[in-house]
Amino acid sequence: MVGEIISAVKKGNPKALFASFIYFDHSFSIWLLLGALGPFIAEYFNLSGAQKGFMVAIPVISAAIFRINFGHIFQYINGKYIAIGGILLSSVPHIYMLIKGFNITYEDLLWMGVFLGVAGASFAIALPMAGSNYPKEVQGLVLGLAAAGNIGAVLDGILFPPIAKAIGWQYTFVISALLLLIALVFVILWAEDKTPKNEGNKIYPILAFLSTLGFMVLLAIGFQKEWFGVGGNIGKLLIPVLGAVFGILFMPLAFKRVFLERDTWVLMLAYSITFGGFVGMSSYIAMLLRDVYTISKVEAGILMSVFAFTGAMIRPLGGYIADKISGATALIFFLGGISLINFIFFLITPPLILGILLFLLLYTFYGLGNGAVFQLVPHRWPHQTGLMTGIIGAAGGIGGFYLPTVNGIVFEATGSYSLAFALFGVIGILCLVFVKMLHAKWMEWAYVRYDYEKDQLVGIDPKSGRVLMEIGD
Repeated sequence: MVGEIISAVKKGNPKALFASFIYFDHSFSIWLLLGALGPFIAEYFNLSGAQKGFMVAIPVISAAIFRINFGHIFQYINGKYIAIGGILLSSVPHIYMLIKGFNITYEDLLWMGVFLGVAGASFAIALPMAGSNYPKEVQGLVLGLAAAGNIGAVLDGILFPPIAKAIGWQYTFVISALLLLIALVFVILWAEDKTPKNEGNKIYPILAFLSTLGFMVLLAIGFQKEWFGVGGNIGKLLIPVLGAVFGILFMPLAFKRVFLERDTWVLMLAYSITFGGFVGMSSYIAMLLRDVYTISKVEAGILMSVFAFTGAMIRPLGGYIADKISGATALIFFLGGISLINFIFFLITPPLILGILLFLLLYTFYGLGNGAVFQLVPHRWPHQTGLMTGIIGAAGGIGGFYLPTVNGIVFEATGSYSLAFALFGVIGILCLVFVKMLHAKWMEWAYVRYDYEKDQLVGIDPKSGRVLMEIGD
């Protein structure tokens, strides 16, 4: 497999691929920063379970909404310039922390979390930008390699808790901005976007994004302070719905039509489980481990890194498997694995060692599932890959919002996470059933192979990019 990876990387622009990886990797670290520092912040502010869940969920849901905006912008503007702008906006919380002399409130963390969400939206730019430099037959593997930037969560767990223990979480928060600086350098030097762009108004999607950014800040603080007459957990659970509707309203009618397609919703659900599970659990796992197993904050951070490393590094394998058997087939097995492990945690609270092994397996299925979903996107929507990356990526972020939020609410109400695991297991089974029902239809376009004798892709219309016939073994 290593030889195939090297061969695939050489078929395009390795420097552009690496720049996309670094951009996503370091942005991912900044995105989940509050999760890594969560145990320290929770202790500092004496936060409740629901407050902890809401704090780490705000960057996740903000990124989800902004991915819709970024997918829209990407259709008109070079991804390299979007990436530079995103990195600069992601640094706003670090600058604010310095200006305030490291003295901020819990409400400050919420609006700052919205700006951290801009870093999480990098997914909608990094993947299509990387893929634009490579041919279609290696898209699953290449997108998996770029998306392995999920490994940025490993930096969170390994680096930041020990530093926070030594010098304080506020100083650690500011120091993390060095990762953004490194990403900025590589993007400027090596990033390249070869995606064909639409003609039209380039200013409108930027204004739509800035409006959405302001709206998300308003929601994050407003529901916390009960400005809208709806407070508590109900108000917080409304944020993904309101944010998504606001973001979609600004999209052109031609882009909105993808929401009329059944495949859009099923792949959104699948990604809300796989990537949503990965990022949502990564943002909350340190606090969950503290609650269930009473381990130290540093130990919880290390385990967070191990789990995130597993899910991130296995993602290219998910794309590779999907290239071989189709993402449509692979998803059935990966969703089944996710559901099974959730049900195990619902039924029992395993001892620490067994719990660690089960979480490792859960993250493995998350990573494999992430790779499988995005192997399907460029085949299903060959001329709207950037847009669909943003939309489906947004669904992943929405799933990532609800996982820590629901976990926090359930734990505060019951003193256990069992019911939350049961809910996530049921959702996984539901998605598996949908994918199984559509499997035969999806195989008409999902399974693409390369005919080395003819030196061409088999089954694809070269004009539309769509598969002409079902490919057999």
